[in-house]
Amino acid sequence: MNVAFVIYDGVTLLDFAGMYDPITRLKREKFLPDLQWDVCAMQDSIADGENLVISSTQVKKPLNHYDIVLVPGARIKFIDTLIVNKQFLTWLNTASSVKLLGSVCTGSILLGAAGMLTNATATTHPNHLQTLKKYCDKVSTKRIVKSNNVITAGGVTSAIDLGLYLCEYLANKTARSHIEKLMDYNNV
Repeated sequence: MNVAFVIYDGVTLLDFAGMYDPITRLKREKFLPDLQWDVCAMQDSIADGENLVISSTQVKKPLNHYDIVLVPGARIKFIDTLIVNKQFLTWLNTASSVKLLGSVCTGSILLGAAGMLTNATATTHPNHLQTLKKYCDKVSTKRIVKSNNVITAGGVTSAIDLGLYLCEYLANKTARSHIEKLMDYNNV
């Protein structure tokens, strides 16, 4: 199973890391020993919203050969720039045929702007539900929403919830429980 974590200038680091950490533990903990992943971007490295530089492992490569493509969000000023960036949206849209798409926070707006939320229900950060509304069939205020082949998550901290949700979805409840304990995660 191959996973693409999409990054771009301005990305919210916790949106990315909150998914990345639990999902990559699936391999380390031998729940999915064949799991592979790449950090994909339009350039060799990006700077998050606070100028922390992150290197990508794949640059400008089409995303259609991955099984799962995950898109973190960013502050809306970065999203507003990307939703009118035809080169970025065309690249992101190369993921339209993958088995499973996922996003955190305003990453769902990017999926929508790339045309991948048609006939789907989705969520995003509560402050941006109105923006998301123009890109999908229905907007939800739930923390995690699965609709067709797309799983979207709410605001930034829901990235961890999405990562753990995917641990169970891709492996099983035992994997999720084990990884939650390793992470000292307490979702009360």
